Amino acid sequence: MQPISGSNTVLPAHVCVLRYALERHAEERGDDVCAVFETGGSWTFAELLEEVRTVAAGLQQLGVSQGDRVLIMMPNGASALRVMFAANYIGAVSVPINTAYKGRVLEHVVRNSGAKLAFVHANLVGRLFELENGELSLVVAAGECEAPNETGPLEMVQSDALFNAGSEPSPPSRDIQPWDVQSIIYTSGTTGPSKGALSTYMHSFSACNPDVWTPTRADDRHLLHMPLFHIGGAFIASMSVCVGASFAVVESFKTDRFWTVVRDLNVSAVFLLGAMATFLLKQPERPDEKEHPLRMVFIVPLGQSGPAFRDRFGVDYYTLFNMTEISTPLLSGPNPDKPSVCGRPRPGVEVRLVDENDCPVSQGQVGELVVRTDAPWAMSHAYNENPEATARAWRNGWFHTGDAFMVDADGDYFFVDRMKDSIRRRGENISSYEIEVELLSHPQIQEAAAVAVPSEVSEDEVMVVLAPVTGEEINPVEILEYLEPRIAYFMLPRYVRIVEELPKTPTEKVQKHFLREDGVTSGTWDSKEAGFKARRESF
Repeated sequence: MQPISGSNTVLPAHVCVLRYALERHAEERGDDVCAVFETGGSWTFAELLEEVRTVAAGLQQLGVSQGDRVLIMMPNGASALRVMFAANYIGAVSVPINTAYKGRVLEHVVRNSGAKLAFVHANLVGRLFELENGELSLVVAAGECEAPNETGPLEMVQSDALFNAGSEPSPPSRDIQPWDVQSIIYTSGTTGPSKGALSTYMHSFSACNPDVWTPTRADDRHLLHMPLFHIGGAFIASMSVCVGASFAVVESFKTDRFWTVVRDLNVSAVFLLGAMATFLLKQPERPDEKEHPLRMVFIVPLGQSGPAFRDRFGVDYYTLFNMTEISTPLLSGPNPDKPSVCGRPRPGVEVRLVDENDCPVSQGQVGELVVRTDAPWAMSHAYNENPEATARAWRNGWFHTGDAFMVDADGDYFFVDRMKDSIRRRGENISSYEIEVELLSHPQIQEAAAVAVPSEVSEDEVMVVLAPVTGEEINPVEILEYLEPRIAYFMLPRYVRIVEELPKTPTEKVQKHFLREDGVTSGTWDSKEAGFKARRESF
């Protein structure tokens, strides 16, 4: 296969724009399998094109035009993929959002997206009818349900309106270009509400195609177990279609089903979060653990699980560093032997470690990782409707990751700490700000801070530090019960620490670094030890 990326120019539309790549593969190799599903069934490239064209016509009949945003609030599956690909087929922008969002977090994302139409699982429709929804006017329900408020500003129709359009889609009003926005992927806010990263076709393709993720091949079958509102879901699905690879679709990662899925669906390449690798290693050993088609995994972050994973399962492992806004600037070679390494800069990107004034730090010193690409449009270029955050992140011609790194004498990069206040828990980025907003709405809480503390598994646990209103007492169980209907289940804190007053600067800013340094103190309440279990809503 000829190289398809890595230069300093924009790739041709037939390579990286989903519409044209799908049409090309359907014509040249239409009988080849594109997708297989854990629930049964598969798509060839020709069948996928037919499915996409049908839904594209349905979107157009419901008023979606080129450049419009289409909100998708669905679990992984054929329906969500059909709508996501169909939106892109007519030049619209797909906006997949977290199915756990509710309340003010959901309202912000919906309003910021500017979407007029939303495709939503029937069990989640009611959440939208409770909000001020900005421009959103039509909800397409996936599954049977009644409109919660038929006299309100939202109209609801059933998914038959999309999936049984009965006509051919009209072509886009102009050719879709590699620099057109393909999707908006929301990253959790750290000093404010969640930000919508604008992703072009060039960006999505540049993040994970086989010339970037060099351990992968164009004939690999990727496991699509990361949700579509993550780049590990949306970008891998789109890239697979563009390069002519295939993917296996499951609703979510399940430790006890992982190897069965890999075998049954003939998966050869997998992206694993560090916690997922840990969970798999903690499963009871079996005699057939090396009998599978999986040939490589990315483990991110790597931690120390790589060698044990390779020895036990017979799979080569790699690691990388990536974010929603960028396109895999750091990548390791096979089976790196340095714990917690993130890799080295790949061709086509330039990285620096800088101080608070954007001046490069010396080798061996810790600095913020900043990134830029040789080719234009090969990473996100802005946050949707957020010029202030855009200017901060892309200042001086570099994207600022907000993460502290160091590089050793061999040129290997190591993650040190998050310079922001975001929290990473079981693969989810969590906004401390959004937790704090809800906590401060409680009548007994005077001050609140949410911080990350180390998890015994991988990544972080959430701890909140609370100061009560004078004369009031705070009950941790009551606080979690108060939060549960207001925030996503994965945002609920494990630890609750109560203090008289939070440490603050002279300008009244909470000094979270002191709270992180103190960590889980002897008087900190642990929801796990107390037996509190969050109610994770199922479909």
